[in-house]
Amino acid sequence: MDNQPRVCIFSSCLVDLLFPNVGKSMVEVLERLGCQTFLPEKQVCCGQPTYNSGYAKGSMKTFKNEIDALLSIDADYIVGPTGSCVFMIKEYKDILKDDPVYGPRAAALADKIYEFSQFIYRVLGVVDCGAELDATITVHRSCHMTRLLGERTAPFVLLDHVKGIKRIPLHNVQLCCGFGGTFSAKEPELSTAMVADKAKNIMATKADILVGMETSCLMNIAGYMNRNGQHIKVMHIAEVLNHDVDPSRIKYLKDTHEAVVPANGEGVF
Repeated sequence: MDNQPRVCIFSSCLVDLLFPNVGKSMVEVLERLGCQTFLPEKQVCCGQPTYNSGYAKGSMKTFKNEIDALLSIDADYIVGPTGSCVFMIKEYKDILKDDPVYGPRAAALADKIYEFSQFIYRVLGVVDCGAELDATITVHRSCHMTRLLGERTAPFVLLDHVKGIKRIPLHNVQLCCGFGGTFSAKEPELSTAMVADKAKNIMATKADILVGMETSCLMNIAGYMNRNGQHIKVMHIAEVLNHDVDPSRIKYLKDTHEAVVPANGEGVF
């Protein structure tokens, strides 16, 4: 891109508190691709856990804080490492549509926030981030990112361009891992049965690495597998795209003969 895009980083709670290397990798990838990045310190939770638990009124203060924090940076785009939380922020515009102050601000926020891989592929137009990883991988596709945010294909395009990777399809990739935020606490037996099924399908691939786009899903799956003696390395897509990078191999869609893959893709939803 001719001008350096100004990108505000939406870090998310789990990345900020438990998976800082994911945030670090995300920033390093974006800066390598020519973006200027900014991290507003005031941001906290997006409010999804309380809102989805029925505490709509109690979530408003959190929503407004996040809007103020993310719009405090004069940025062209806002990018986050989790499709679930990104979609929650996009929902602000409908939740706050009758608020004369925060309604317009929420709409402005929704128009420029993207999930990490979605931004790289659909906004920056990058197909190859120059990464290399000599491994077989299988990919967990998160529910919120596919069903709500509507992005099913961008992560797979980027992963398939990583040098050395062999991707093994995951059986029943469309099924939930059983986390679902507070669902896993409210319905532990059902949640455990779902993640057990997911773990069985992951182990059946015999992949070296499980890759995902949501740290919450990866935490849930890895936690179950570790407790049950099923060990597999887990990586967020940002860590994969930041692995052993040769900047000379960075490639843009416009420099290839590849067609843009639509977000809804093909096959099972």
